[in-house]
Amino acid sequence: MGLLVRDGAIIVIVAIVEVNDDVLEIHVTGIDRILALKSTIAVPTSHVSGIDQDVAEASVVFHGLKLPGTGIPGVVTAGSFLKQGEWTFWDVHDPAKAVIIRLKDEHYSRLVIGVDDPARTVELVRKSLIH
Repeated sequence: MGLLVRDGAIIVIVAIVEVNDDVLEIHVTGIDRILALKSTIAVPTSHVSGIDQDVAEASVVFHGLKLPGTGIPGVVTAGSFLKQGEWTFWDVHDPAKAVIIRLKDEHYSRLVIGVDDPARTVELVRKSLIH
């Protein structure tokens, strides 16, 4: 987990989401790199089928079989989880700050990622899908 100071307030950053040259990049920060056993995920934006902020979906307790990953209810979910035949990558501390990125033609069918500003992240990714 990374920390950022903005306007005198400390903001926890679980992951950084960027779009560069038609590639969506998720950068896992801080201790979450160890908990998730992954530091970066990169997928072509053409493989992104959608993004939403869904607190209810990000709040579920059972995420599936951890392979590998860390799941401490109410604290952190980080890593690769297999549920109903589909892989999901999680990096979430606060479900209210999570976005759900749906993928096609990739190992992961979903990326559930905690970010600093979910609304701005949704807007950024959706804009990259327009062209």
